[in-house]
Formats: sequence, structure tokens, C-alpha cells
Amino acid sequence: MGRGKIEIKRIENPTNRQVTYSKRRNGIFKKAQELTVLCDAKVSLIMFSNTGKFHEYTSPTITTKKVYDQYQKTLGIDLWSTHYERMQENLRKLKEINNKLRREIRQRMGEDLGDLSLEDLHRLEQKMDASVGLVRERKYHVIKTQTETYRKKVRNLEEQHGNLLLNFEAKCEDPHYGLVENDGDYESAVAFANGASNLYAFRLHQTHSNLHHDGGYGSHDLRLA
Repeated sequence: MGRGKIEIKRIENPTNRQVTYSKRRNGIFKKAQELTVLCDAKVSLIMFSNTGKFHEYTSPTITTKKVYDQYQKTLGIDLWSTHYERMQENLRKLKEINNKLRREIRQRMGEDLGDLSLEDLHRLEQKMDASVGLVRERKYHVIKTQTETYRKKVRNLEEQHGNLLLNFEAKCEDPHYGLVENDGDYESAVAFANGASNLYAFRLHQTHSNLHHDGGYGSHDLRLA
């Protein structure tokens, strides 16, 4: 019993449509390959799925560009002439815009002013005034930002300086860091060496009990404890 005739119409189910596309695409590519081998034909196939996915088959003995060139030569047409003309027109417009911008730059630098009318000069003056205003506004913004940053740094340094002073005063008031008597045998001193405060304890060794009249310690022996 032969296969029933399949009605050729769009497959509504997306999954079935994609499966059918893949199967038939592979079949077409297989036929193209067979034509290339059996008949020494030059075959080029380009396919796009409904999702925009690109598939291509080209005979090993030819490239896609050569196929296009041979197609144009056989039919006597130029596939690129229209596109080339559009590119040339676009290039011409871009050159005009570039020349206009260059001329405006030179005029703002005080050059090429001889061909300008009074009205053109007035418009140029207005544009330059507006540009100067924008530059000045930007400059003031940068100055303000830098000033605020420096003020914050100064406040931080002042705060650090105040904390250092408080710590120093606290150490000076603390008996462990000041000069105190301990049973008459020890005295403490805060020695500042190399920019840092170091604590040293000294022992007073008395050789005789009489002090000099000048208030000195006489022959007391001052040694590190």
C-alpha cells in the first residue's frame, strides 16, 4: 500500500515545524552533495529557518562568491551596483558633515571668517558665548568638588590631631606615665626618642643623706631600674 499524499501547507505546531525543517534540510543537502559527486555540478545552497538560523552548503570545488560572480556574468546583471550606489551616497553625505564640522571648528578659532555675513557672525558669537558658559559651569563644578574633598581631608586631619592631643594629655595625667614617687625609691619619666614616647623607670641610689644647698641630688646615683 503506497504512502498517502501529504497536503503542502504551513505546519502550525512549532515543534513539528522545526523537526520537519531539519529533516528536509538534511535531505536537500544530501541531494546537493550527490549532484556534486555524481554530476560534477557546482551547487550552492543558502537556507534560513523561521527563527533566522543560517545554513549553507557549497560544493568543495567552488565558493559562494564565485557562484555569485558566475550568476551575474551568465545573466548580465550586477547584484552590487545598487548597494554600491547607496554606499557612495552615504559616503558623500558623511564627507559634507565632516567638512561642515571642520569649518565650524576653524571659525570658533577665529579662522575662515571672511565669507560670513553679519547674521552669521552674530550666530557664531551666540554659540561661542553658550560654549563659554558651559565650560565655566564645568570649571566651577570641578573647583567645588575639589574644595569639598580638601575640606573633608582637613576635617579628618584636625580630628586626628585632636585625638592625638587628647591621648597625649591623658598619658601625662596618668600616674603610670608621669613622674611620681614610689616609697621614695622609684621615679618614672616619659622619654621621647625618635618621635615616639617610651617609658623608662629609674632607681635613686642614695650614697649619703645630706642634699646640697643648691637643691640637687648631690652624689645620688641615678640608674636604670
